[in-house]
Amino acid sequence: MPNKKSAKKRVLTSERNRLYNKYWTSRSKTAVKSLIEAAASGNKDEALKSFNVAQSVIDKAVVKGVMHKNTAARRKALMARKLKAMEA
Repeated sequence: MPNKKSAKKRVLTSERNRLYNKYWTSRSKTAVKSLIEAAASGNKDEALKSFNVAQSVIDKAVVKGVMHKNTAARRKALMARKLKAMEA
């Protein structure tokens, strides 16, 4: 337990940030998983819709500083490959 007032404030701030980061991280992972499941089932319309939603969520996570832009680019490329493989 921190002794100084500023250290106590940092504990509260870091816990708030941890929950915020956890929310956006889990939201982006869920969006990617829904796309992968839709692609595996062969539902083209659902997969395309999930792709657009997942891209949007990942981009928002980057803007908010939760995810690095290269990580986002890698995940979006993975999703695009899954979508393209399903179409072929």
